[in-house]
Amino acid sequence: MPPAPPVLEARGITKRFPGVLANDNISLTLRKGQVLGLLGENGAGKSTLMNLIYGLYKPDEGEILVNGEPVEITGSKDAIELGIGMVHQHFQLVDVLTVTENVMLGNESTSGPFLRRDQARRRIVELSQEYGLNVDPDALISDLPVGVQQRVEIIKALYRDADILILDEPTAVLTPQETRGLFKIMGALLERGVSIIFISHKLKEILEICDAVVVLRRGAVAGHADPKDSTERSLASLMVGRDVILDVEKAAATPGDEILNVVNLHVLDDRGLPAVEGVSFGLHRGEILGVAGVQGNGQTELVEALAGLRAVADGRFFIKGDDMTGASPRTITEKGVGHVPEDRQQDGLVASFTVMHNLVLSTYYRDAFSKSIVVNDRAIAENARELVRQYDVRPPTINNLAGELSGGNQQKVIVAREFSRDTDLLIASQPTRGLDVGSIEFIHKQIIRMRDEGDGVLLVSSELDEVLSLADRVAVMFEGQIMDILPIELADKDTVGLLMAGIREQPQAEGTA
Repeated sequence: MPPAPPVLEARGITKRFPGVLANDNISLTLRKGQVLGLLGENGAGKSTLMNLIYGLYKPDEGEILVNGEPVEITGSKDAIELGIGMVHQHFQLVDVLTVTENVMLGNESTSGPFLRRDQARRRIVELSQEYGLNVDPDALISDLPVGVQQRVEIIKALYRDADILILDEPTAVLTPQETRGLFKIMGALLERGVSIIFISHKLKEILEICDAVVVLRRGAVAGHADPKDSTERSLASLMVGRDVILDVEKAAATPGDEILNVVNLHVLDDRGLPAVEGVSFGLHRGEILGVAGVQGNGQTELVEALAGLRAVADGRFFIKGDDMTGASPRTITEKGVGHVPEDRQQDGLVASFTVMHNLVLSTYYRDAFSKSIVVNDRAIAENARELVRQYDVRPPTINNLAGELSGGNQQKVIVAREFSRDTDLLIASQPTRGLDVGSIEFIHKQIIRMRDEGDGVLLVSSELDEVLSLADRVAVMFEGQIMDILPIELADKDTVGLLMAGIREQPQAEGTA
């Protein structure tokens, strides 16, 4: 059977930025009804290439063809008219508007001076039903979970008659259940003739959902792969250019003194409703306590309370024996606590600051980087150059604004800042979200190093494999409570999976909840 015809081709695409060759003579072909996987390390040029195809950048060299015809795409409006839609890693939605209003933005249907909201609403309902998207057209974006917000982005593209859909890291912020839902939606899109470019760092997803794979490395095509003949290890090696250890290697923990003690903690969410209800646990030096659970079961609020970012409604927590309940973030930081926040853009970075200044957000006022009110930019720059090299932040330009970096490189900046400080306790929430396999391997090694050097590590991750690989004990949260805390020897996937669903089949291993 002959291959389906190409619907989108990039030929010899090159894009330069000051000091950076982002795309170097890249070519790829997307065929009708195909899912084409695009793999690469953080900074490999994936998002730049997609932004070129979507008209957000203009290529310096090369051409783009749609349905066999060369086209000039000077903006997203041109791309949309050519049937190209893009769901960005960071959603382009207005929180205070409804689903219908967001979908209409930039493509308003009017009757005289009036918007035809009813017509748009009906079309959204039709698309939602046709593709199994299950979206309420009247809901405010701010009230929707992340997975549903992503569906709104897909509806936006379909509303504009897209038959080529670019999904940039679509599962980076989704729970496993939401990811399964997305794959089901993608299947419905393919059945109706939509072709998809799927960008992801998650090799299992690439192998499961893609028909073909293009791998980028340092801005150029490193190779092509057929998922049917590939493995996670072979794809990882092609991405990174070397063998990657996918399994975490660590010796048994040797716990020391208790570093964190949480006693009957209660925390409210943004709506004033209980999010953490009576949580108690201890964490010792030299061990990793992993917190597993479907996102939205109180993990976010628990971490924010321990980091001083959210008020505690009731209960106490102690760090190194001192009551830190209600302490400010700086006071907690000065106590020797490192914090990798779940939301890197809101809580981890100042997007309008340079990379070098973001790398000292927790320490800029110390003698090493300032004297009285005068900041020592030379010392800050030296610190940044070393951390950028050590943590492989790309592009390696310390004067870049943090907001200009890819999501994965923003994460590396935060990890570099927090992991390089002198800490006793590390609170890491989704530390590898949006990172490529090489970076994940490095971060995992750093977490193990910190444990072995005597830090206590509280690891919160929606990736169950990550928790089970790194943790010495596993606490499972469900509806704001800890269902159980298991030694890693007893924390198999089936047992933890049942606890994540709120099912406890056997007595607790440690008296919690």
